Amino acid sequence: MKMLLVCVLIFTAYSISAQKNVKVHYVDLNKGNDVGKNFIKEYTPQVLEDKGRVRTIKLYPEIEFQTLDGIGGAFNEIGGEALMSLPTKMQDEVMENIFSVHDGAGFSFCRTAVGASDFGIDAYSYSEVEGDYDMKHFSIKREKKTVIPYIQKAYKYNPEMKLFASPWSPPAWMKYSGYMDRGEEFPDQNRLKDEPEIYEAYALYFSKYISAYGKKDIKVDRLVVQNENDANTKYPSCVMSVDQMGKFVKNYLKPRFDADQINTEIWAGTFRTFGQLDAIEFAAKNEFHDAFDGIGIQYTGQQHIQDVKNLTPEMTIMHTEGRCEDGKNTVAQASKRLKEVAGYINYGVTNYCYWNMILNETTESGWDWKQNSLINIDRQNKTVSYNPDFTVFALISKYLQPGVVRIAHFSRPTIISVKKDGNIYVLIQNDEDSPKTHRIQLGNDEPFEIQLPAKSVSAVEMKL
Repeated sequence: MKMLLVCVLIFTAYSISAQKNVKVHYVDLNKGNDVGKNFIKEYTPQVLEDKGRVRTIKLYPEIEFQTLDGIGGAFNEIGGEALMSLPTKMQDEVMENIFSVHDGAGFSFCRTAVGASDFGIDAYSYSEVEGDYDMKHFSIKREKKTVIPYIQKAYKYNPEMKLFASPWSPPAWMKYSGYMDRGEEFPDQNRLKDEPEIYEAYALYFSKYISAYGKKDIKVDRLVVQNENDANTKYPSCVMSVDQMGKFVKNYLKPRFDADQINTEIWAGTFRTFGQLDAIEFAAKNEFHDAFDGIGIQYTGQQHIQDVKNLTPEMTIMHTEGRCEDGKNTVAQASKRLKEVAGYINYGVTNYCYWNMILNETTESGWDWKQNSLINIDRQNKTVSYNPDFTVFALISKYLQPGVVRIAHFSRPTIISVKKDGNIYVLIQNDEDSPKTHRIQLGNDEPFEIQLPAKSVSAVEMKL
């Protein structure tokens, strides 16, 4: 009799959810599972004798916030070299899994480096001849076998993908140090020279880069002026104050783009909060705002995001880089990703950009430090490993596609709620070892219950 009563209650709750066309899509985060190969599944509720505490999620679909640009990751030289080591058929399978909207993760808003990043094989720029102010020797030849075909293959599976770019360092000869890297050795010289001729040459450098990529059918939609503008590192970096960034863009870069009819947007950043508050300082300097299309941030807390929005509510904020971790690629690390994404999306940021989508079997940068990736490719054995992060971001990306609109909800801050085309999607995580029941109320409608599988990240889909 007890089991019969439980079954009746479960049937009643889920018949209501069925009437609302509710589906629960999920990825499994159970330790010991090969999470990277467990792609998105649809969940069938279980009969639970004890539902435990039932949390309530109240959705307000009529209260809208920002429209999202989507989810993506970074193209870097090491990843491109690893991808190109595979046979063509395997390359295509990997890229379809990352970029196809219908059959893969549907990544839609991605990043690349202008010259070498810390995940370049070594330090390089497109202007290696000292004093080449007119960029007569400008060349992207080095990237024609790595980064460029890597990006081109992404367009094959998602022609609507958007791309933003940022330099880790100007060409070495434009800096006081004379090096793209080695910033920690020469912290006082790890800066762009404050000279009109250098500013003019650097603006031309960016114009040449965007035009050269355009000839390869790669559109750079946004340029973010300097990656981590406060960093002195052993890998390529350049300290650029907010004032110098503003002066360079306002007086040199924007006029150059206008003259060359370059329609790429110019964004401030990429700022982080690491001992100083450059994003907030920029937001407070109204004299620079007209020269920029928005602000790029990474490794930034929610309070500081809110402070930026309070100072400059008219400017859009984009996310530029996710946590890079340590190359261990564990389930425990993947289980923190939804919270990380929610910490930006729920505070008004329009996208989330993972760091390295692909690395080789070493997981190492050109400067010998290990970081996580969605996928690792063993170049010698020609094998592909999908890491736990891949599956989590495949789910997040599928339901945070470009054009979805964030809506208000009352619940935990780690939940993300959006709507598009008459559907509502709620991203939610269950860290418990057993299925968990939640009660959802859509506006003033009758509440209904859903069940989330154990140790999972889920997307609850329902009709408006």
